[in-house]
Amino acid sequence: MQNPEIIGFIVFLILLAGAFVGWTLRHLMPAQFTDDTKSLVSVSTAVVATVSALVLGLLISNANSSFSAIGGEVTTLSAQILRLDQMLRRYGPDAKPARETLRQYAEHKTADMFPDNPADFDLADSTTYQLLQRVEDQVLALKPANPRDQWWLGQAMTLASKIGDTRWLLTQQLGQGTPKAVVALLVFWLTLLFGSFGLFAPRNFISAVTLTLCALAVAGAVGMILELEKGFGGLVHISQDPMRHAVEALEAPSNDMPGLDQNGSDKLSSSQY
Repeated sequence: MQNPEIIGFIVFLILLAGAFVGWTLRHLMPAQFTDDTKSLVSVSTAVVATVSALVLGLLISNANSSFSAIGGEVTTLSAQILRLDQMLRRYGPDAKPARETLRQYAEHKTADMFPDNPADFDLADSTTYQLLQRVEDQVLALKPANPRDQWWLGQAMTLASKIGDTRWLLTQQLGQGTPKAVVALLVFWLTLLFGSFGLFAPRNFISAVTLTLCALAVAGAVGMILELEKGFGGLVHISQDPMRHAVEALEAPSNDMPGLDQNGSDKLSSSQY
């Protein structure tokens, strides 16, 4: 997986190099820079700046939407796991082995998405997926004794399938980042802009600091796009709280819903009505 910090730093160096080249050309060919030449360069770079700003804004918006969508998928996954556990709990004691396997799946899935070492990140871990398949097999092995149990069994299988679908959706969304050719083209446009800045910048400390800070800001925007698209790990990452809370709920000695007894019936007293 690409490293946004390294790419952002490379973009920063490229933009600084572009500004330095423009700065150098200004002093190598001072006679070439007449008023007409300056007007042409200013108008041309204004067009490039407008296009660059539009593309950069669009990429940031798309990356943010992708980041939010991935976060929503993680929250949905945690809710589906908890809901499946509740369905199996209401089915009865026969579903306890499936609930235990589901707990193991939740733990492994959380460790896959939010490992202590970012290099261990793996959404497609076959071992974790096998645990989910084992849950499905254990649910299918149950023998419903009445229509109520049959209904819970069908709902549990449907929800288990949705959990499996979420795994593939997360994998596919992470693979749909901004094409490298688009990022390279954007960096080329930005380099031209910084080259034009260097053409008209006086040779002094303030100019050098200003160009450096501007290059850092723009490179940071490019790096932020890649960070948002990455989703997991890095400086900006999806919150792991939903999955952590789901695992804690499954590991609790009694993860029954408040207000429900072991059969799922209400335990509200008459004084609450």
